[in-house]
Order: sequence, then structure tokens, then C-alpha cells
Amino acid sequence: MDLKDRISAVEWQGISLGESNTSIKVAEGPAGAAVALVAGFPVGGGVDRLVRARVEAAIAPMPLASFECSARITPHAPQPPLTPSSRIRNIVAIGSGKGGVGKSTTAVNLALALAADGARVGVLDADVYGPSIPTMLGLSGKPESPDGKSIQPLQAHGIEAMSIGLLVEHDTPMIWRGPMATQAMTQLLDQTLWGGEAGLDYLVVDLPPGTGDIQLTLAQKIPVAGALVVTTPQEVATMDARKALRMFEKVKMTVLGLVENMAVHVCSNCGHEEHVFGQGGGERMASQYGVPLLGSLPLELAIREQGDIGVPVVVSAPESPAALAYRDTARAVAARLAARPKAPRPIAASMLG
Repeated sequence: MDLKDRISAVEWQGISLGESNTSIKVAEGPAGAAVALVAGFPVGGGVDRLVRARVEAAIAPMPLASFECSARITPHAPQPPLTPSSRIRNIVAIGSGKGGVGKSTTAVNLALALAADGARVGVLDADVYGPSIPTMLGLSGKPESPDGKSIQPLQAHGIEAMSIGLLVEHDTPMIWRGPMATQAMTQLLDQTLWGGEAGLDYLVVDLPPGTGDIQLTLAQKIPVAGALVVTTPQEVATMDARKALRMFEKVKMTVLGLVENMAVHVCSNCGHEEHVFGQGGGERMASQYGVPLLGSLPLELAIREQGDIGVPVVVSAPESPAALAYRDTARAVAARLAARPKAPRPIAASMLG
């Protein structure tokens, strides 16, 4: 096996570099190998150093004379017959079969984790009946419209955000039927000026809980490169999560994997670990349906507290075990997405670079 093949076989988050849309250039010289990678996933936040260590081990005993690592996030194929948005390279939908599993908290922290690794990221709050993204990101005030037709997304902690909660009063109930809610969400997606001239690498869409008319219609109208299903370990939650997974499959949407939230609680006083909502539910579901379990996230007081004050734990305590769990999960999501087939890019999108 030559050097390039050995580097191509290097794994990152369970996906080989050769599978993950990574360009590999290798030149051998008297001082060793000069390696240049252009990865299909974000490489900031220390990812480049971790990949370098794996490449160095793969080519040993030949020395690594030089190493360059950058990223180019390309659009990946959404569910047919839809095509990617001109402003957004990849839309990642996050759903659950029921409420109360921490889906919105997961969506926000994963978006922030992707941004921490150098990606251009936005989050769309698609829950018109219970929008929570503005609170979790500490956002207030209404978005501006430069032309009376389009909307400027708000910025928080290095990511962009849009929510129906930013357009109505905080305590105003949205008494809408399904078609009205669907129209509102598609307008928020299409009329928001996501990413400016550079566009977004990822838009995380926090879907409403459940699998009803609104969820199906949104799934059919939004070009999604990949979906995640959030569950907790308990059996009643995984029963509902199975319905969300089946919903994504029925609309030909690729399920990147499962995220198990509230997997374990560690006592802040004694360090005792307790599985409050049971153990192994996510693993069993992943095995049954043939999808990967991309992360197990803790049940921790700081996650709730920081979300309530608008400074999520990935931002407020980036080196905490909870934040590192979110970052590892986000990296697994990006790697799985990078391994998916590319989408043909429209002319408008190709101008974004």
C-alpha cells in the first residue's frame, strides 16, 4: 500500500479520509513526506492537529516533513427531487418523535460546536408553536428587512439564527393550521439572507416534535442533506423516535444517525454516575435500524441553566465534559455528512466558492 492509500485509509469519526470527500496530495522527499489535505469536514478547533497525528502514525516509519490541512465543505445530495439552496450548502434536520427529549438544546449546541470547528453555521427554529431558539441563544428584537422582502438573520455566539419567535411578541400564541405553519417556515428558510456573500456550510433546522402533517410537509419542502433523530435512553422515548426515523425514511431523507440525550447524570458532589432515564436505548435502536449512534449526551444541570440564560454550554464552558460531548457528536455528524454523495451545484451556489 503506497503512502496515499495509507493516508486515505486514516479514519476520522469512523469515516476514512478517502470516503469523506477529502482531497489528498502527497510528495516524498529526502526529509520525509509532504502531505496536504483539503477535508470535506471542518478542521478548526484542533481537528487538524488530531488528523495530523493519525496521518503521522499511518505513514510511519517515514517522517512527516510537512502537513497542511484545510476544509472545503461541499453540498451533499438532499432528498429527491429537491436541490440544495443557493445560500446553504447543507441543511441538517433535527427531529424527534416526541417533545421533552432536549431536541432544541441539542440542535443549538451542535450548531455552536460546528461553528467552533470553523464552519459557517446557521440555525432555523421550525417549531412555530413553541419557538425556543431565541431564548437559548439570548436573542431579542426583530430582524431587519433591507428591501421589505428578505430578512437579515440575527447573530449570536458566531452563528446565524432565525425563528418565528423573533417576529411575534414573546407571549403570543401561534393559532395556525398546518398549511399556515408550513408556509411560514418555508418563507423563513427562503427569504432569510443566510450567510451573506459566503453562504452557510450548514443550516441546522430544529423541527417540531412529532410526525404529523407539519413535519411531513416541511420534510418534503426543505432540501435536507441529512437528518438526526434525538432520543433519550428510556423505552417510551425510543418508541417515538422510531416513528421519526421512519418518517425521514418515507420522505427519502437520509438519516445520518441517532443522538442519545440525557444518557447519564454525574453527581456534581460525589461524581456518582446514574442512568436516570435507563441505559442502552439508543444503542439498541441504532442496531435495530442499522443507523449509527453518533453521540451520547449527558444530563447535566449546567446545560439547562446556560440554555435558559442564552449562553449554551458549548460557549460558556467549552472545555467541560458536556461541551466536549457535543463537539464530538458534531464532528461525527460532519464526518457522516462528508461521506454522502455530492449534489450537483447550481450556478448561483457555485459562485459562493
